[in-house]
Amino acid sequence: MATRTTTTRTTSFALGPSADQSGADRASFEQLVAAYFDCRRRKRNTHSALVFEQRLERNLRDLHDELMDGSYKPGRSICFVVTRPKPREVWAADFRDRVVHHLLYNQIAPRFHASFIADSCACIPGRGTLYAAERLEAKVRSITQNWVHPAWYLKCDLANFFVSIDKTVLRAELAARIHEPWWMDLADQVLMHDPRPGVLMQAPESLLALVPAHKSLLNQPAHRGLPIGNLSSQFFANVYLNVLDQHVKHRIGARHYIRYVDDFVILNESPQWLNAAHAEVDAFLPRRLDAHLNPSKTILQPVSRGIDFVGQVIRPWERHTRPRTMRIGAQRLAQMPSREVFEAANSYFGLARQASASHVARSRLAKVIRSRGHAVDFDLTKAYRKPERRAS
Repeated sequence: MATRTTTTRTTSFALGPSADQSGADRASFEQLVAAYFDCRRRKRNTHSALVFEQRLERNLRDLHDELMDGSYKPGRSICFVVTRPKPREVWAADFRDRVVHHLLYNQIAPRFHASFIADSCACIPGRGTLYAAERLEAKVRSITQNWVHPAWYLKCDLANFFVSIDKTVLRAELAARIHEPWWMDLADQVLMHDPRPGVLMQAPESLLALVPAHKSLLNQPAHRGLPIGNLSSQFFANVYLNVLDQHVKHRIGARHYIRYVDDFVILNESPQWLNAAHAEVDAFLPRRLDAHLNPSKTILQPVSRGIDFVGQVIRPWERHTRPRTMRIGAQRLAQMPSREVFEAANSYFGLARQASASHVARSRLAKVIRSRGHAVDFDLTKAYRKPERRAS
């Protein structure tokens, strides 16, 4: 593994006590333990998590002491590249830093969630992709009166979203709701930490070259960009775009609007009204958030043609998984090593079951899964492990 460093200057923040901080304004050890249990749910088998657990009580106590006396500093990050659905960098913070992210999230997220509109999705409890798809489907049924009347949709997303986020704008949004000095200092440290110096690069140069330069965090100025892969980044992204949500709902007056991360859809009976809304959003984003729409991904069409959103396509009287996703899934199941088929098959079945019209997609998957030697239940919702051969 090669180590790649940058010369980007970082800013440090101390979390030392001050005269106006009481014990209730800082994290208790019990809160840190709770954050640890939240963090390990999906990261328990990673190397850094296993190392942390070897001396769990001591590591938690040391981490709490560092947070209290102001000596805590984020550790080294790992960067690697994923190629599906398209090449992008993923930045993984050290496990102990992830615990701190959960600590901060558990403390401040509820107050922000209470201010979000109901149509803001992703990284909010109960508002995942299924919630977003079902809510958009309900909005389409409402505006068309169950597909009787015509309507149009405007779909947009932001250009190079995560790597272009202006941290100074985001910090102002955080400071508006975090009034405890110690917690604001911690939010500052998490937000402003630059993971690039000393990064452990786990991607060969050939894979790094696949990531366009303007989409790489390595090439951004210090005040721009959040590392994809951390809970804090997902939460901060929602705080950042809540400004857009409030503007679209309360200034532009969009009755039917929904956003998942940086993808959003607006519905209206008039394409002219949607064109005007698009022009308003296009002017608002650079003025208020220093962000921009991606013109190549802006779509204005009748809803009757189908709306591709969060991996599902909503058409009259049906909602099914994106065909390309199922086609690629079937190809992967046919080609992957035998030991990986069982878990991958049930993952794809779970994805397909989220759609209301998924029988054709599940039948196609089941055919491939059976050809790999696995049994499938009658309802085409679950694959079973291949029976082991007994030695003669």
